[in-house]
Amino acid sequence: MTDCVTFAVLALPEPGLLPRLLQPFAKRDITPDHMLAERQGEEMRVTFTLHAPDPAMLHLIAGNLGQVVGVLAVDMQEARWAQAA
Repeated sequence: MTDCVTFAVLALPEPGLLPRLLQPFAKRDITPDHMLAERQGEEMRVTFTLHAPDPAMLHLIAGNLGQVVGVLAVDMQEARWAQAA
């Protein structure tokens, strides 16, 4: 069970990039819990965090993010936490 997943996207800072990056979530009726977009020179770094995501959707979302025009790279990090007894 994945408790949290973060998608880190590296892309070209083009007009319309942010709405295009939200589309893979929106078409699955998912709202990211956190989003951070930051321009770093000639690149844009965008991070999305989902808490308690559906594991079946993770690789589909990552694949769709990678197909967005202007995206250079997508990294997906999954985190799991053990509950204290």
